[in-house]
This record gives sequence, C-alpha cells and structure tokens, in this order.
Amino acid sequence: MAPRDPNTLANYGEWLTKHTTVNFKVNFEKQRLEGSVLLELESLTDKKSQEVILDTNHLSVLSVKSNSADLQWALKDPVEPYGSPLHVSVPEGVPQGDILKLDIALETTKDCAGLQWMTPAQTGNKKHPYVYSQCQAILARSIFPCQDTPDVKSTFSFNITSPLPVVASGVPVPSDAQGDGDKLFRFEQKVPIPSYLFALASGDLETAPIGKRSVVATGPEALKEAKWELENDMDKFLEVAEKLVFDYQWGQYNVLVLPPSFAYGGMENPIFTFATPTIISGDRQNVDVIAHELSHSWSGNLVGCASWEHFWLNEGWTTYLERRIGAAIHGAPQFDFSAIIGWKSLEDSVALFGADHEYTKLIINHKGVDPEDAFSSVPYEKGFHFLYYLDRLVGREHFDKFIPHYFKTWARKSLDSFQFKQTFLDFFENYGNDEIKGKIAQIPWEERFYSPGLPPKPEFNTAYVDSCLALAEKWKQADYQPSPEDIASFTANQTLVFLQTVQNFTPSLNAERSNLLGATYNISSSKNVELKTAYYLIALDAGDKSQFSGVVDLLSSVGRMKFVRPLYRKLKELDRDLAVKTFEENKDFYPSTTRGQLAKDLGLK
Repeated sequence: MAPRDPNTLANYGEWLTKHTTVNFKVNFEKQRLEGSVLLELESLTDKKSQEVILDTNHLSVLSVKSNSADLQWALKDPVEPYGSPLHVSVPEGVPQGDILKLDIALETTKDCAGLQWMTPAQTGNKKHPYVYSQCQAILARSIFPCQDTPDVKSTFSFNITSPLPVVASGVPVPSDAQGDGDKLFRFEQKVPIPSYLFALASGDLETAPIGKRSVVATGPEALKEAKWELENDMDKFLEVAEKLVFDYQWGQYNVLVLPPSFAYGGMENPIFTFATPTIISGDRQNVDVIAHELSHSWSGNLVGCASWEHFWLNEGWTTYLERRIGAAIHGAPQFDFSAIIGWKSLEDSVALFGADHEYTKLIINHKGVDPEDAFSSVPYEKGFHFLYYLDRLVGREHFDKFIPHYFKTWARKSLDSFQFKQTFLDFFENYGNDEIKGKIAQIPWEERFYSPGLPPKPEFNTAYVDSCLALAEKWKQADYQPSPEDIASFTANQTLVFLQTVQNFTPSLNAERSNLLGATYNISSSKNVELKTAYYLIALDAGDKSQFSGVVDLLSSVGRMKFVRPLYRKLKELDRDLAVKTFEENKDFYPSTTRGQLAKDLGLK
C-alpha cells in the first residue's frame, strides 16, 4: 500500500508491523525505560525492499538483531519535527508475506517527549515516584522504534518490570507481582492498535471496582473520591454505547486517574483510559469525559483515522457518540445542551486561529506539520457537526442503522475521509429509500471537508440553557443585585454555560462587577476546575488583579491544556512578566506537550 501519512518517516508501504513485544524495566532513579522491543514485520514486497525504516526521536538504540544475528543499522539525521529515522539493512530482502523479526535493544533518554516522570513531591501522597506515557500524536517513537502512524495497527505484548504497580494498554496477565523489589507485570493486547495507543504508567496505584467490567486505579489517597465519582455511571455508559454500536470488543474498560499535570481531559488508551483528576470534582458533573473516552473504544481505537489529517474521524464520531450516551441517560435536551457548550469551544478555536486558517478545516494538510500544533476543538466539534448534519439529513432512525454498519465495515482498520464518504454513500444508495437517495446526492462534501471557519449552525433545543441565558441577561444590567439563590438550582454545567455567556459580553464586566459575581456565587472555592477557569477568564477580561493569586494557584496545580492555555494567554495580556514567571516556575510540572504549546503561546519559542 502507498503510505498516506505525511507525519511518519517509516516505509510502511514495504513492511507492516503485525505484532509488537515490549520488554522494559522502569528505572525511576535514572528516569529511563531500559530494555528492548521485538517487532514482527510482514514483508509487503517480494524481496524488493532491502531496508526497514522506523521512526525514532531522541531514542538511544543499542543494537538491532534478527534471529540473534546482528544487523547493520544507522540512525539518520533528524527531520524536524519527526525525529531521526532508523534504517535497518536487510540485504537479501524477504519474500512477500513472510515475517521479519527485529529485536532492538534500547533505552529512552532525558529528551523522551512521550514519558512524564514525576518525583514523589509531584504526586498526590508525595511518597513514591511516578511515570506515565502519552504517545498521541507522534510520541511513541520517543519510547521505542516503530511505524509511528495511525495507518498501521499491531497486536501488543507488554512485559514491564517495576518496583511499583503498573498499568498498560492491554489486558493484565496474572503474574507473580508480590513482595518487595522489582516485579514483572504482563499485559496482552489482542486487538490490533496503532502505536499512539501504546501506554503504560507506574506508581503508587490502588484499584477499586466501578462497574461489572471496570475498575478505577489511582493513588491510595484519591481512591475513595474517584470510586464515588465514577461508579454511578460506568455500567450505564457501557450499556448505552453497546446498544448504539455493538458489543464492547476489549474485555475490560478501566480508568486510571492520573496526577494533576496530565495535559488532556482523557486519553483513550485501550483497557485503561488515562483521565485527568479534574474530572474528580465531587459533583459527578465532569464524568462526560469518561463517556467520551469510552466512545473511543469504537471510534478511534477500533476504527481510526489513517493519518492526523483526518483526525475528525476519531474525534467527531466520539463526540457524537458521547452526546448520544448523555441524551440516553439524562434526557434528549442533554444532547443539545452539550452541543451548545461545544459550539462555544469551537467559536473560541476558530477565533484563535482565524476564520480562514488551514487548521479550522475538517481535513487539514499536515505536510511538514507537527500534529500537536493543529490540535484544537475543531476536529471534535466541527467533526461532530458534520455527523449531526448527516444524522438530521437522513433521519435519526436511518442514521442509527448506518452507525453499526460503519463500525463493522472498518473494525480493526484505518480509513480516510474519502473512504468514509464512500461508505456512507454506498450504504444509503443501497438502502432502498428513494427520498434519502435524493437527499444524499445534495451533500456538499468538498465544502464540508475543505471550508475553513465555522460550519452552518443548527437550531439547538435550548431547554436546559434558557435559565442560564436569562441569568446572564440580568448581568448585562449594571445595577443587577445578585444572590447565591440565582444558581442554587443549576447543575455545574448550567453554571458553566452562564459563565461562558458572560465571557462573551461586549463590553466585558468591569473589575468590580466581576469580583461581585465571583464572591456571590463562591466559584473560586469550587473543586470544579471547569467553573474556576471560566470565572478566572471573566476576571482577567475585567482586569481584576485581585484574582491573580487564584489564577497562579490553578496554573501551578493543573496541567490540562483546556484550562491552562486560555488562562496563560489572558494573563499574558494583563501581566506578561507574571505569566512568564509562573510558567518558568512550573514548566517541569507540565508534560512536554503542554510545555511546548505554552512556550509558543507566551512567545518563548
């Protein structure tokens, strides 16, 4: 097959990874993974390819063998931002369909962007060190040589030795992990996955059940709260998702609640979703992150985009499924309520990039681009709106028959937007409904795929937001006297919609009124980071310097980019020196992805 991913240097049109075995020792003292990876590569040519090219980045390769015999290899010069390709010589080639086994000894380096090492002081109970991986989008290559593209999927075996408990993106295999000292933890992933879903974490972890097929893992000090937050919804989420698509394919669905520096809301690593601790807000109002990550078990993990240029196929579908789950559990208006919050996020991303920017398209040209630079709410929300448009066009009852067909057709494979288009058209061309046939002939595919900026805005059902908007309207009056009772009946997410509406005021609130809002509704003392961030953005817009200390505290204790990037950008407008000082003091706390994006936001790189 011709490679269609511009973000890899691997020659995966000639060799295809079928199975990956990682053998790693976690060395907390040196902050390294040490060991080897065994790649089983199928030859796609008949002895025509005399070398295997693999992705690496800031990786120490020690030897490359096949059947115990040393092979010639070389790490070539780096090609930014994709790293240094590893060229392995196979002078005789390999017959088509045969397997070449490459055994590569390696260790990670201090510049490994895919691992976040933490000292005991950076963890919850401050007793033990911690490490976790984050490989999306192109960081697996900093942990082991691989064909680092979502267009290649392989099964995995994990053999991880560590003095502390380990979780990984595979099903745990019983092993003797008792007693003190280093222990071996084994996992098997029998569903083929791309390299970016390779995951491991090791630290002071304990588990508790949160459902029939699910446990939560986190530090012992946070276990009780995490269990309470998640146990009410886990089985319900799974039940609804299975009815929408088809049976869950991965065996267990577990959640690892990470230390607070984690860059994302969640990362859909199979078997163990890695989740931000900001979902543990004491009010069960942020567990929709788990509905989102669970939905990835079908969209993204089972059926995924062939390159990051088509990332909307992962995130648009997942956001759509997440909202269908929310509607099934909380009532139909929940779908629109969540979409209204998402529309605000989409408007913010489009405003930040500019309405004509390449990164506001559904299909984005990634040639020479680091996928992280294009990351935003656009693939999530614009992707959702495209699917929601198709859903409304053909009718929910008919679209619901397409959903399982799509996921069965592409299960365990990767596809691009054009293959999605063909699958959709083929299904409804042969559906036997002439009215639908006429409608799908009118779909402006090119416009939807390539137009920058906001898509057409649908009419939302505002049942859950009317009261939030009415309260915001009152705040437009300079003499409005608020009361804590104003939001007493609101859910946290309704309060969020109210705050996001106030954020959009032109002119913005003045410092005195912003301060009154925060004090009356007592938002800065909330455990809900979504609400605190929304309020602090209002305060910074208002120039209320009395909230600087709260903003700095939040930036020093949370690494989730959704919160810290907009706060840093606003703080920079008011007090660049304070923004830079706060970043410099906390940059080792943030993972490499967050650190790099913040440095760009602050004009430091």
